[in-house]
Amino acid sequence: MRGSIVWLSEHDSPDAFPPVDRALLEPDGLLAAGGDLSPIRLLAAYRKGIFPWYSRGQPILWWCPDPRAVLMPDQLKVSRSLLKSSRNRGFVTRIDTVFRDVVRACGSSELRPGGTWLSPEMRAAYIKLHKLGFAHSVETWLDGRLVGGLYGVALGRMFFGESMFSTERDASKVALKRLCEELLARGFHMIDCQMSTPHLMSLGAQMIPRMQFTEVLGDHVNGPFEPGSWYDGGNEALPAGV
Repeated sequence: MRGSIVWLSEHDSPDAFPPVDRALLEPDGLLAAGGDLSPIRLLAAYRKGIFPWYSRGQPILWWCPDPRAVLMPDQLKVSRSLLKSSRNRGFVTRIDTVFRDVVRACGSSELRPGGTWLSPEMRAAYIKLHKLGFAHSVETWLDGRLVGGLYGVALGRMFFGESMFSTERDASKVALKRLCEELLARGFHMIDCQMSTPHLMSLGAQMIPRMQFTEVLGDHVNGPFEPGSWYDGGNEALPAGV
């Protein structure tokens, strides 16, 4: 039955989410409210294709929109200008070196307009997931400064992208390019982009029905995966795109 959402208690089972087809049509995908942001509940939500997104002052809101924005790692559109930037502007990409700083930058209203939904509570929750080896950051550096990056959650052979930021032209795109290369090397199937934006669509993201997304999720979210840091000291000094 649609028309209302389920309210969760922090005492409810971590996976006590309703079926995703009960999500509201307006606002698109709103499924439940309440609960908490404990690692076990967040991971249970991602395994079902559900993610938290809410503004300060609101209860925790859980979403599963239809259709769903996704990006296949091998279908990233790399323009000539992006390829030129990654090769010639001196960008360096690193993985899992300053996760906390990336999350903080993604939540900064100065660095990323609209990023203020990343409350201190949300930032703390993803830092916990990072410490447990489930959340990862890809960072773009220029002359020793962090100038762009992104972070998300890895489960099975799925990567759930959460947010990105940039203070230099193409810096976040360079981080996404590095992420796609890393995911392909690790055998990942898909990046969940959650909701469509013109920026993501220009980079090769596509919209698929929620039912198709959850079917793909079921096939790949529980695949072989060992949580842990993706840091590779052998790659951190390489220019992006090399």
